[in-house]
Amino acid sequence: MLIKKIKVLGLLLLVLSVLAACSEEDSANEKKSDETDNELVYAVAQDINDMNPHLYTGSMPAQGMVYESLVENTKDGIQPLLAESWEISEDGKVYTFFLREDVQFHDGEPFNAEAVKKNLDAVQSNAEKHAWIKLSTKMENVNVVDEYTVELELSEPYYPTLVELSMTRPYVFISPKDFENGETKDGVSGFNGTGSYVLTEHKTAEFATFEANEDYWNGAPEIKRITAKVLPAGETTLLALQKGEINFAFTDDRGADSIAVEGMNQLEDSGDYQLIRSEPMNTKMLVANSSKADNPISETAVREAIWYSIDKETISKDILNGTESMAETLFSPNVNYADVDLKKRGYDVEKAIEILEKNGWKSENSSEARTKDGKKLEMKLYYDSSSSSQKTQAEFIQASLKEIGLQLEITGEESTSIANRRATGDYDLLFNQTWGLAYDPQSTIAAFTSEASYLHTTKGIKKEDELYDNIEQVMVSTDEQARKALYAEILTTVHEEAVFIPISNGGMTVIAPQNLTGVSFKQTQFELPFELMNFK
Repeated sequence: MLIKKIKVLGLLLLVLSVLAACSEEDSANEKKSDETDNELVYAVAQDINDMNPHLYTGSMPAQGMVYESLVENTKDGIQPLLAESWEISEDGKVYTFFLREDVQFHDGEPFNAEAVKKNLDAVQSNAEKHAWIKLSTKMENVNVVDEYTVELELSEPYYPTLVELSMTRPYVFISPKDFENGETKDGVSGFNGTGSYVLTEHKTAEFATFEANEDYWNGAPEIKRITAKVLPAGETTLLALQKGEINFAFTDDRGADSIAVEGMNQLEDSGDYQLIRSEPMNTKMLVANSSKADNPISETAVREAIWYSIDKETISKDILNGTESMAETLFSPNVNYADVDLKKRGYDVEKAIEILEKNGWKSENSSEARTKDGKKLEMKLYYDSSSSSQKTQAEFIQASLKEIGLQLEITGEESTSIANRRATGDYDLLFNQTWGLAYDPQSTIAAFTSEASYLHTTKGIKKEDELYDNIEQVMVSTDEQARKALYAEILTTVHEEAVFIPISNGGMTVIAPQNLTGVSFKQTQFELPFELMNFK
């Protein structure tokens, strides 16, 4: 009888242990499910790369989660961020910022005036790298007034100062403990910012994980984990969304969508996803290298003929499915100072041919490229290989230009390669886009004089010196009417020279789960306010 009782007791204990194990497993699964339900996993065509905020290889949406600036650019203008308030001296050369006192970096280091000075000095010590931002050429001293007050001294007044301080990079803040030898230009040892998310794991070319900053000065975000998963754009990303391997996709900082328009519509029609588009933020364009003297692209007439040859209405309606409107000028009229009366160049193949004929480009055989002085009318166009829409547009433009006797070779490359070509001048034509609503016209126009950006685009034009002089003047002008007049001259010059051939006005597109709320856009096309999102 005793043995029988022992066996029954043993069996009872076994059953209880199994039930306990099942309960623990169910609890763990429930916890894992809760965590998964509160996680955004988004697709990126390329790795987030080096997250050093004082350089330019990192993903801007990712950097926007981790780092912050003194001020923020919003629809209502410049607003406080890490600085609660600021004062500008009467002569416009001294900016005094009063910092928040409740902020710390992700590693626990205090955010204060000393940290601001160390970061701004680190950026300025690499000023040549940042020459496209005119503020880098104007900032003379950064002074610590007291623990939470910092002063910027400029060499002369510069009206876009606050706008350029609000950018995603380089004037943002990383913990001084992450500096290498007191600098950031040669690399950093960590990526601790003050932002709403902390980079916790990064496996190159695979994924990066960001965890909510529970000590964030503006309140911990509701979504506790965000993962950026590297996937080829197009069909692979579409399938990953359909299978639930990822649940979020958006237009990246190259201006490219992860999936084609048809795929987005398919996801929206399924009822599982919502499709959200911003208002127009930028102009997509072809950038022409006017300084390439050995190529026909250096001729204004050739660039103008190309402009007339591109049917932008078809690109907008058929290739982009109406998601972007056709662009007539470098900036749309809603951009500050850009409502300028400029010559219209609609789609007109006969006009393009007339211009070429008038300027000596003759056609002996309609199936071959035109020639002039023994030189063929041929050139290359580079597009982002991760963007299916750019590839389709490139093929369409290639066929269009063949009609006027221009032989166009198209090549797809990674965005970093295209950016390098733009900086070195190793291109004839390439796809690009303006900086966007928050930063224009001043940022794109300032880049006309920067070797890292559009110097090769502009330095071959007839009024080169006058253009650069006007740009220099407009950036320091304190007179609103004078500024308007200078911008009008600048925009008229580049329009007449046809060095920027506008294609469409684009913005940001988001594919998100139906139960995700708080999806909105910033003024910049490079970031999303993830901290405002939540699952209902």
